Amino acid sequence: MAKFLIIRFSSIGDIIQCMNVVNGIKNHFPDAEIHWIARKDMGSFLNMDKRIDRVWGFDKKTGFKGLLQMARQLKAEKFDYIYDAHSNIRSNILKAVLLPPFYHLFPRGPHYTLRHKDRWKRFLLFNLRINKFDKPFRGIVSYQKPLATWGITNFESDYSDWNFPAEYEERFRRTLTPKTITLVPSANWEMKRWPVSNWQQVIQLMPDYRFIILAGPTDTFCETIKAIAPERVNNLAGKTSLLESCYLVKQSNLVISGDTGFLHAADLFHTKAIALMGPTAFGYPTGKQSEVIEVDLPCRPCTKDGHGKCKQSTWQKCMVDILPKRVVDTALRILDFKF
Repeated sequence: MAKFLIIRFSSIGDIIQCMNVVNGIKNHFPDAEIHWIARKDMGSFLNMDKRIDRVWGFDKKTGFKGLLQMARQLKAEKFDYIYDAHSNIRSNILKAVLLPPFYHLFPRGPHYTLRHKDRWKRFLLFNLRINKFDKPFRGIVSYQKPLATWGITNFESDYSDWNFPAEYEERFRRTLTPKTITLVPSANWEMKRWPVSNWQQVIQLMPDYRFIILAGPTDTFCETIKAIAPERVNNLAGKTSLLESCYLVKQSNLVISGDTGFLHAADLFHTKAIALMGPTAFGYPTGKQSEVIEVDLPCRPCTKDGHGKCKQSTWQKCMVDILPKRVVDTALRILDFKF
């Protein structure tokens, strides 16, 4: 039995995109035992996948000492394959403990591979406007590629046995009707958010549909979106846990979202989605059930994650110019096909 360790501490979107590699591991090694180390607060949704045998939750509060202690515990597991999908200081500390000295000069012990961050390509793109990345750049594919060194190249899967608490079905039974659409208007950085007025117009242009909003507790602007049609909009911002939100995404008829973790969750669950892509470079979905809407501007992409300054005379032009009617027309076509 091959024993795997995947190292990816955060963030939500990156972990969800990386979860696709479990398909490939299980396709190539059906009896593989899979462990994953992530930040402690990310464990709930990693446990959605029953094929992950153990999730190791690292508590940042324990610091360097806690990481070393966990590294020693991981070393005792005697992994056959170690995949560093994060490539940061913490993962390098783990690597120093888990791999024999001078591993790169004299490879021995567990098989090891790394997802490179292509920092030189990032420098060229974001500083000199020279794009050497794949167009479009799909994060899921970037997590898959390093596993080719182990002969893992087939990531196709119809896996659907996701692990959610049994009570979710009854609790959210009335939340998602056949004519409910899930909106994800938030994002960590404001520059990759679609304007509030555009979300409002979508709701107005679809009077026969109901909507739920998924967002965090600080996203108070979601109440403004709801106010356009309060009888048809259920604002769940800050009212659902990460795991509950993932369940709602899985059960959704359609998810409309910018570059967010929940967009990638829709990709993972094969849920139909509309991706509103603006300034970011690495958030494109992969699945055939996702449709990308974007505008062609020479300045795109201008940022890794939405953090930065917009150089256009119209701030956030790449998002502002995605017209609500275009989104609605796409949504109606998808929903008409679905039903």
